[in-house]
Amino acid sequence: MIKINNLSFIYPGALGPALNHISLQIEKGDFVAIIGNNGCGKSTLCKALNGLIPNFIVGDMEGTIEIEGKDTKSMEIGDIALKIGYVYQDFENQIVCPKVIDDASYACLNYAHANYKEEGKNALRVCGLEDKAQDYIWQMSGGQKHLLALAGVAALSPDVFILDEPIAQLDPVHAKQIYDVLRDLNRKHNKTIIVIEHHTEFIAEYCNHVILMKSGEIKWKLDTKTALRRVDELKESSIFPPQITVAAHILQKLNVLDKLILLPVSMEEGKKLFETILWKEKVKTGMDIRLNQAEDIVRFEHVYVKYPAVKGKPEDSIKNLSLAIKKGEKIALIGSNGAGKSTLMKLMTGLVKASLGEVFLKNQLVNQMNTEEISNLISLVYQNPEEMFIQDSIGKDIEYAMKSRNIPNYERRKEELLDIFQLEGLADQDGRLLSGGQMRRASLAIGIALEPGILLLDEPTANLDIATRREIMKILLSLKNITDTVIIATHDMQLVCDWADRIIVLENGTIVADGAREEIFGNEYIKAKSGIKPPEIVEMCKLLNRKQLSFTIRDFVSGFLPEDISIAAMEVLNGNY
Repeated sequence: MIKINNLSFIYPGALGPALNHISLQIEKGDFVAIIGNNGCGKSTLCKALNGLIPNFIVGDMEGTIEIEGKDTKSMEIGDIALKIGYVYQDFENQIVCPKVIDDASYACLNYAHANYKEEGKNALRVCGLEDKAQDYIWQMSGGQKHLLALAGVAALSPDVFILDEPIAQLDPVHAKQIYDVLRDLNRKHNKTIIVIEHHTEFIAEYCNHVILMKSGEIKWKLDTKTALRRVDELKESSIFPPQITVAAHILQKLNVLDKLILLPVSMEEGKKLFETILWKEKVKTGMDIRLNQAEDIVRFEHVYVKYPAVKGKPEDSIKNLSLAIKKGEKIALIGSNGAGKSTLMKLMTGLVKASLGEVFLKNQLVNQMNTEEISNLISLVYQNPEEMFIQDSIGKDIEYAMKSRNIPNYERRKEELLDIFQLEGLADQDGRLLSGGQMRRASLAIGIALEPGILLLDEPTANLDIATRREIMKILLSLKNITDTVIIATHDMQLVCDWADRIIVLENGTIVADGAREEIFGNEYIKAKSGIKPPEIVEMCKLLNRKQLSFTIRDFVSGFLPEDISIAAMEVLNGNY
C-alpha cells in the first residue's frame, strides 16, 4: 500500500507549488489512472513516489510518502527502486545496452543478482519479447522498445509499476499490447499499476480507479465508471471523456435521453443504450479529395530505402513506393510504428536518401537540390518539439532561419509568428523549459517561419491534453493562409477524421490504402492489415449496423435528434468535440 500524507513540493524559482498538500492512499493490487491537464502535477507526484524527488530533482518538499508502512525519507534510493519501478514518458532514455537481453537484465546485474540473465529472460517473456532477446535495440520498433523499457523495470519485480504516458506515441496495436501486459502484471502477479494517461478509452477498459489532479491538488479518486461519467468536470480539466459517453451526455442535455440513465462507458453499454433511440439516416454528400486539377508538388517514383543492418542483410524501410501529392492537399499518413511514415517525410526533405528510385519536389530531383533550396520549399516539424530548439530563446529560434538568409523585416515576421501561435511574453524563454503545449506551438512557429509551400508534421498532438490539442487543431485549420500543403504523420485517429482530406495508410514500407475517411475506416481488410483503429464513435456506428458512418460526435448525435431540435442548439451543447 502507498500512503501519501500532506505532500507538498515546489521547484526552485517556481511561483507556486507543483504539489499542494496532497493526501492519498493507493491499495496494493490496484490499477489506477492519474489524469489532469498538462502541468497539473501528475509527473511530479509520480517522481516523488519513486524517490527521484527529492533525491535527484531538487526542491522544497514537505509531508510524507509511505510504502508498506515505511517512510521513503528513511529509505535508500536503490531500495525504493526495488519497490516502485518507473517507465518514463521518454522511455528510450532508459535503454542503455545495445542488445535486448543485456538491457532487460541490466538492472538485475546492477544489483549483483547471481541469476540476472535469467531474470532478464523472464521479464522479456512476460512482456512478449522472448523471441527478441538476441536482437539489437535499433532493430526494434517504437512499440517494442517501449515494452523493453517495461521489461527492464519488470526484471526487478517491483511491487508497483508507474508508467508516464505509456501509449502516447504508439499505434493502436502496440498500445493494446502495452496495456495487456500491464493487465497481466496486475491480475496474475498482483502488481500495483499506476499510469499517467490522457486516453480515456484505455482507462475505461483497463483501470479500476481514476485520480483527477488539478493545480497540484487531488480533486478526487473514484472508481473508473463513476469518474468517466463526470463529463463536464473532465472537460473543465482538459480531459477527453470517451466519445460514446460524451454523445450520450449531449443527448441527455437535449432531453433525447432520460437524465437518470447512467452514461455508457464501454462499447457494450453504448450499444444497449443507443439501440433504444430512433436513428435517422442522413443524406451523404460527396467530396472530391483528389484535387485533380492541381499540380503535383511532391512525387515519388519507385522509391526504395534500405537501412544498413549490424547483422544480416540491409532492411527495406520503403519498398517500391510511387506516390503523387498535389498542391493544397491536407494529408494524414497513418500506420503502425515502423511502417515508414517518418522515413517518407525525411525523403521529401533530403534527410534520407533513396537507395533506388527518385523523389521530386516541384519537378526538381531532391538529390540534386542543396539544403537551402529544399528548406525554401518544405519544412519538417519533428515529433519531439525540443529537437527544434537550437538557441537559448524562442524568439531567437523563430528568427534563426530568416536571419541567416538575410530575409528583410525578419524581426517583424518573428513578432507576427509569436502572436499567431500565442507565444507573446515567451520570446525570451528557452524552448526546452516550456510546457508541452507551448513547445508544440513554438516548434510550429519555427517550422513555418520561411513560409514553406509544404509543411510536414510528425505526431503534432502526441502527449497533449484536450485544451492544448484544441489549440493545435485551430492552428492546423488556419495554416491554409500560410502554407499550401500540409502532411501529418499521426496515430491520433480523431485528428485524422477532423482534419484530413486524404488518408494514406503505410505498412512495412508500402502503401496499402489511399483515400477518404469512408474508404479507409470502412474497409475491414485495410484495418486488419495495417493495425489502425478508427475513433470510438466510428466503431459504435458499426456495432449499431449503421449504413453510414459518423466520424465526429456532432455527426453521430445529429442522427438521433428530432426535427424540432435545431443544429445550432446542438452545436452549443456539443462545444468543440
